[in-house]
Amino acid sequence: MPAYLYAANLNRTREKKETESTPFGCCLQPLKYADPELYALIVKEKERQVDCIELIASENFVSTAVQDCLGSCLTNKYSEGLVGARYYGGMEIVDQIESLCMQRAKEAFRLDPEEWHVNVQPLSGSPANFAVFMALLQPHDRFMGLGLNDGGHLTHGAYTPSRRISATSLFFESLPYGLDPKTGLIDYDELERLATLFRPKLIICGHSAYPRLLDYKRFRAIADKVGAFLWCDMAHISGFVAAGIFESPFDYCDVVTTTTHKTLRGPRSGMIFVNTKRVPNGASRVDAAVFPGLQGGPHENHIAATCTPEWKVYSQNVLDNCKLLAAELQSHGLQLVTGGTDNHLLLLDLKPQGLTGAKLQLVCDAVNITLNKNSISGDSPGIPTGAGDNKKSFLYLVSA
Repeated sequence: MPAYLYAANLNRTREKKETESTPFGCCLQPLKYADPELYALIVKEKERQVDCIELIASENFVSTAVQDCLGSCLTNKYSEGLVGARYYGGMEIVDQIESLCMQRAKEAFRLDPEEWHVNVQPLSGSPANFAVFMALLQPHDRFMGLGLNDGGHLTHGAYTPSRRISATSLFFESLPYGLDPKTGLIDYDELERLATLFRPKLIICGHSAYPRLLDYKRFRAIADKVGAFLWCDMAHISGFVAAGIFESPFDYCDVVTTTTHKTLRGPRSGMIFVNTKRVPNGASRVDAAVFPGLQGGPHENHIAATCTPEWKVYSQNVLDNCKLLAAELQSHGLQLVTGGTDNHLLLLDLKPQGLTGAKLQLVCDAVNITLNKNSISGDSPGIPTGAGDNKKSFLYLVSA
C-alpha cells in the first residue's frame, strides 16, 4: 500500500478509536462508521438521484443550506406548544427560529401580517390539510373537493363506491366535483349546481394532478353563494405564487395550505395560512387544530429549513421547460390531458397506446427516468398497479 494511503487509513482508524473511547463516542461517529450498511444505501440513493432524470412533480432538490438545518442540533429539541407558550424549558432560540419562519412565510407571499396568520408546525401537507378540517368543520359537516381521478388529492375527500379512502371522507361528508369530459377542465357550472344542492360548509380549490390554472374568482363566487369557507391547497404551485408568476389565491381564499418541498424547494413540511378577518377566531382555531389537536412537538429542524428564499428566475425556467416538454411530447403523437399545461405538471393519457401509467413508469425506471403513474378522469376506481402484466412494457423497452 502506498505510504500516503496507509497514513490516511491509519488516521481514520485512529479517529474512529478516539470517538469510540469517549462517553458519547457512538454519537460522535459519522454515519459512515456508525452504520456502514445504512450509509451505503444512502450513497446509492444519492447516486440514483444524480444519474436519473427526475420528473416527479411533487419532488425537488433541496439546497445544502436546507440539509444543514435538517441535520442540525435542532433535531434534539422538543417544543410542544406555540411561540411564547411552550410546555418545556430552553425555548428562547426555538421561539426565535419559529417566529422568523412565520415572518418569512408571510413575506414570501406578500401578506399583510395584520390580516393573515400562519402556522408552520404541520409535519407535512396531509396533517396540515386535516388540521384545516378540524379548525373549520364539525364531524359530519359537508365539504367539496376535486375528485381523486380528476386531479384532487387524497385528503380532499377521496372515496370509492365501496369504501372511504381518506380520513377526511370518513369523519366528514364529502361530495367531489369534477371535470368537463370534453375539455378536461374543471366544470365550474356543474360545481355551482352541485354546491347549491349539497350546501357544503367548505369548498376546496386545489389539486394534486391538474395541469391548468384555477379560477379563484369563480370559486369565491360559488362559495359566497352557498355560505361556504373557501380553502386553497396550493401545495404544487406555491413556488410560482411566491415568485409572483401565478395569481395569488390569498386574494380570494379564507384559508391557504401548502407543503414546502415541491416548488418551494424546502424540506418535507407544511404550512397553514388563515385570514383572521374572514374566519372568526381563525388563528386560535388553526393553532389548536395543529396542537394539541393532531400533533405533539413540531420538528424544529424542518421549521428552520423552511426559511428559504423565493426563486423567481428558477420558477419561470421550470414553467418554460414544462411547456417545451409538452410541445415535444405532442409532436410525437402523445396525448396530454387538457391538451397542455399551465404549470409544472404534465399528465399523459396513454389509452391510445394501450398502456397504463404503471407500465410506462416501469419502462422509464429501467432507463433512469423517474416519474409517477397517476389516475386521470374516466379511470375506474382502484387502478391496478400494473405489476402483473408487464409483457407490453418490456416490448416497448426492447424496441426503444
